[in-house]
Amino acid sequence: MVLHLIEPAAWREALREGAVRPPSLADAGFVHLSTPDQVHLPAQALFPGRRDLALLVVDPARLPDPVRFESGRPEDPAGMLFPHLYGPLPVSAVVAVVPYRPPAPLRLPAPGDAEARARAFFTSLPVRRAVGVGDVPGGVAVLDPDHVRSHDNNRLLVTEAVDAGTVEAAADEVGGNAGWPHRAALLAWAGAEPVAAELRGRGWETEELVLMAREAGRPASAHTSRVETVPQQQVHDFWARSWRQGLASLGADLERTVADLVGREHLNDRVVAVTDLVVREDGAVVASAQLRVDGATAAVDSVLTDPAARGRGHADALLARALELATDAGCDLVVLEASGDDWPRHWYARRGFRPVGSMWGVDRGA
Repeated sequence: MVLHLIEPAAWREALREGAVRPPSLADAGFVHLSTPDQVHLPAQALFPGRRDLALLVVDPARLPDPVRFESGRPEDPAGMLFPHLYGPLPVSAVVAVVPYRPPAPLRLPAPGDAEARARAFFTSLPVRRAVGVGDVPGGVAVLDPDHVRSHDNNRLLVTEAVDAGTVEAAADEVGGNAGWPHRAALLAWAGAEPVAAELRGRGWETEELVLMAREAGRPASAHTSRVETVPQQQVHDFWARSWRQGLASLGADLERTVADLVGREHLNDRVVAVTDLVVREDGAVVASAQLRVDGATAAVDSVLTDPAARGRGHADALLARALELATDAGCDLVVLEASGDDWPRHWYARRGFRPVGSMWGVDRGA
């Protein structure tokens, strides 16, 4: 694989345009790339001290233009050659986008590793959309004080194995300083179940999040004519109704929590390409889904149907349309998270998604 460092805003623009076209393409005729052993050199030369960059993991086999290994800057180590792409970098050649936060170790998924690509997607997006990011043992804390009741936006994101005591101590320290009304973490390394079990014994709520994946492709019989693509604001009322039903036990804090959950959603579209899909009955939204595209990887999220409108194929139509759009965007892999103890994982399995790994969400009150 080869890599390309990019500022987040430039990557979001590339997702709109379909390709990365940095100034070097016009000035020198090529896009600067690096091998994993070299990427620190352009980072130090072009972005000294920056820890908010995105690192594009590129599959050379997907590049339509030649890559040539040539000399870099005069100050680079003698004899070192860098890959130069003589043409724009298609976003469909980018199999993963990971935060570049030296000196944290790089986790670079191989193009054919569906589990690694799914794990990279779901651990990268929260960091890239966060208002604040801080280092903690084994990973980072993501913070968003504007939506503090959203656990997804305010929690530890732990990608290296640590013990339960370390997770608990870090969550208490960060959550206490940030004023979180909860303590939450995503245990995102493979094999985190024993740590989740120990935290469960300490009074934490735990949930297995099954990573599922399938190849992109247009379904044989889609029946997608009922599906509309809409501005996200048109889904807000439907989301709010759905989340009120699921979170009714929160009592007095319900409305503030729902407001945070709805309000956070626009943040995703700042870093990946988001498409919101709905089905209406009598003009009212009764089902929705969201597609998030990040290079060659797409994720399906928020597939919801109003209880009164279930059994009519709306979710199937939404999923089929999402798969069509992912294919049209050049994605080869579609991923999602499903709760390990709930029925939707089996629904997705019947539609071609296979389990490829697990992560664990853990949370408790402050």
